[in-house]
Amino acid sequence: MSTLIYNANIYVERGVFAQALLIGDDGKIAAVGTEEEVRAASNGQETQFDAQGKTIVPGFNDSHQHLFNTGIALAAVRLQGVTSIAEVIERSRRYIEENHPQPGEVIHGMGWNQDYFTDEHRLLTRHDLDKISTEYPIIFDRACGHILTCNTKALEMAGITTETVPNAGGAIDQENGELTGVVRENARSQVRCLMSERSLETKKRLLRTAIKHANETGVTSVQTCDVRLGDWESTLQAYNEVLAETPTLRAYHQFSFMEPKGFQAFLDKGYRTGTGNDFNRIGPLKLFVDGSLGARTAYMRQPYADDPSTRGIATLTEEELDTLVGMAVKNNCGVAIHAIGDAAVENVLNAYDKVCDGTNPLRLGIVHVQITDRPLLERFTKNDILALVQPIFLHYDTGIVEDRVGKELAATSYAFKTLHDLGVHTSFGTDSPVEDMDPIPNLYCAVTRKNLRGEPAGGFHPEECMDIYEAVDAYTIESAYASFDEKVKGRLMKGYLADLVVLSDNIFEVPSDDILKIKVDATMVNGQFVYQRH
Repeated sequence: MSTLIYNANIYVERGVFAQALLIGDDGKIAAVGTEEEVRAASNGQETQFDAQGKTIVPGFNDSHQHLFNTGIALAAVRLQGVTSIAEVIERSRRYIEENHPQPGEVIHGMGWNQDYFTDEHRLLTRHDLDKISTEYPIIFDRACGHILTCNTKALEMAGITTETVPNAGGAIDQENGELTGVVRENARSQVRCLMSERSLETKKRLLRTAIKHANETGVTSVQTCDVRLGDWESTLQAYNEVLAETPTLRAYHQFSFMEPKGFQAFLDKGYRTGTGNDFNRIGPLKLFVDGSLGARTAYMRQPYADDPSTRGIATLTEEELDTLVGMAVKNNCGVAIHAIGDAAVENVLNAYDKVCDGTNPLRLGIVHVQITDRPLLERFTKNDILALVQPIFLHYDTGIVEDRVGKELAATSYAFKTLHDLGVHTSFGTDSPVEDMDPIPNLYCAVTRKNLRGEPAGGFHPEECMDIYEAVDAYTIESAYASFDEKVKGRLMKGYLADLVVLSDNIFEVPSDDILKIKVDATMVNGQFVYQRH
């Protein structure tokens, strides 16, 4: 069904706005311009939508997140924003009382962050979780997803003792010869094995929950890391079925296999970057070479300023990284690699140097790119390496980064403006459910360099503030570039997909501190409204 949108403030590109838009039956934009021009191109039979003068932007495209895990997080014990260990315990006990889990069922929670705790400023331990239950196994993932804490029951069921050797690239914490319940990086799978594989119908239900949230927040495309070791074929089937039944979101999979055997099995099934359709397509290989700053597992060149005993954790050796990147390139697959610490970023750039010759046809990229100095940033330009970044991380990280790495290195980190000005293809994502999928706070952090409380005044290293046009483009046309879609997605121009968002206010004119007040009034995917705020 064709649609004519009029009485609008339509963002076309910097300095160019239109008043009307015509969408054809194929879900693509047939005309854009003044209302007179667009009506002249119409047949008069279209559905009419009066935008009431509101601003319309291309649909937001989250260039890195975990959509399926977002669905899981929305159904698990919600630990985002808890401000004390006591609150973790109380909220979890209430969850058990209200949900009546089956005997032996794992109680799973996500989102806690010890830096927000006001009673005791430390990681959760098994002793804390034992106060919730000693009958159920409990596994609580920290907000970053790189540390978990489990209770004594979970350790016992997983067969973990003080003699257990952690997987390479991981750690099982002990203190005074006793397990603390804290498990890091690659060792997490030694506990997470307790979590039974979800049925196809459960996966579909969780995906629908996450997609509904995406629709409500104006996200029309996600580049998502969910196809991983385990029953990945069932996960991909769930995506296929859900997006065929209700095509309200476009998914581009950053599939993750951290060893050659699993990656080869995926390739043997015929999957390559680009396989699929407009709504469900295979993207790049996703690798992890370190952890997170908050957990002090991001891999650093120098020891942490606030913990000189560690430089973090490298989750792949140089040889392992080179092997996997080489396999991907040989098989015409892109690569997107999680790297947060400066040593991790350097290792990835070194690996890419070995497969690039000054060009980057597979659009190899680095996800996060947090701790950097100027020479590292400039190295992105050597082979046109992409940066897939999360400005929303400034909300939390500005409070810890100087303590973790020192003021000098912090000053050249989260350098989104510098990346943009260097000509690096820089796209925005949220890493949901690490942070909420909502693009508005993400844009606010990119433009103001403040946390969501408006601190610090003037912004954290304001020389790295992006302007609102740069930020919106990073969330739309640049994210489209990361998935080879820049000629069909990310702009509201003739021939492009009619994926768009109606905003409550003019995001290009409101004071930057007021960006957080903006709401998504409507979301359209493929020419059909999938959400309208009432």
